Amino acid sequence: MLLQLRNIFKWVQQGGQRVFLLKDINLEVQEGEFISIMGPSGSGKSTLLNVIGMLDTFDEGEYDFLSESVHTLKEKYRSNLYKEYIGFVFQSYHLLDDLTVEENLEMPLLYKKVKGSERKALVADMLDRFNIVGKKDLFPTQLSGGQQQLVGVARALIGKPKLILADEPTGNLNSQQSEDIMQLFQKLNKEEGVTIIQVTHSEKNAEYGSRIINLLDGRKI
Repeated sequence: MLLQLRNIFKWVQQGGQRVFLLKDINLEVQEGEFISIMGPSGSGKSTLLNVIGMLDTFDEGEYDFLSESVHTLKEKYRSNLYKEYIGFVFQSYHLLDDLTVEENLEMPLLYKKVKGSERKALVADMLDRFNIVGKKDLFPTQLSGGQQQLVGVARALIGKPKLILADEPTGNLNSQQSEDIMQLFQKLNKEEGVTIIQVTHSEKNAEYGSRIINLLDGRKI
């Protein structure tokens, strides 16, 4: 078992009322699964992804990740778990504009304290794999949306995460780029056993997953 959520609730206070973002979510994810989360805007998809990715806390319930009780961990340990095992792909890329493509890719490896020579080799490998060697000295603003997303995906993968969380990973891409990214995810999942959880509006992308979870108003339906 890679992770398990039990009775997860998350809410915000609005005008003295509790507004629920997540309601009583129970979820088990085995290593090597490929899961698609679907639902209308505002249904809690990104919130759920952020809770799984430890970027967001929750108000009630229990979360185990690789047998660690996330809900009882101090912030620092949570953040170490996240950096060690999870790669995030965001719709809005989240690249650092003042760093080059090469430096953006290197970032997760610095967090993991990977040695210099190994870092260079891993970065070179990713640049090659994504056909972006010629772009390594450019800054994100000099790239097209599709290229920025490729860098975002490469950055998520470089630390060899056990789990990739992808929030509308093809939202800003054309259909060919979307397909390339989805096929890459499928390959990583099938050949390297990487667990993938994606949030998507696209039926076509959702079908790459082996299981679809539908959310409505913060609940699984």
